[in-house]
Amino acid sequence: MDRFPIAVIIERRRLDNRWVDEAWEAVGVVPAFDDAQPAMRQIVAETDRDQFRVGGFALELFRDEAANYFLNLSSPVPKVFVMWRLEGGVARPATVTASYGEAARLLDSGEQVDGVPMSREIADWVGAFVNRHYEPAPRKKIRRNDPLAQDREQP
Repeated sequence: MDRFPIAVIIERRRLDNRWVDEAWEAVGVVPAFDDAQPAMRQIVAETDRDQFRVGGFALELFRDEAANYFLNLSSPVPKVFVMWRLEGGVARPATVTASYGEAARLLDSGEQVDGVPMSREIADWVGAFVNRHYEPAPRKKIRRNDPLAQDREQP
């Protein structure tokens, strides 16, 4: 397992809506080698939006997810997926991953997951892991649906 320390940037936008006052969204992931503090710190304060930096996270890579990392890196825009929960009216990131499969499992279980663009530094690190551990599955020849195939195989 490899680890890369990161911080999540989460944004609260104020909405002019009758039913909802605000919307939360993860908007970025940045390397955090120098700061592993899990405290939420406000970094942008504007009239219509606020952004917060939440440290204390690490991307962890596992060999059995190498195929999912490969799929992510081979997409047009590789992403880091941030799962967050609303606690006391504030969005709190809970999990970060670079795996398509893990993100899909989280979404299937009803969690809120946002995909944010992966930085070049993180993509290079994930790419090095994929180069070391990913082995494409061997291609299998597929038999066509031939109703007379069994007759031809018998002598």
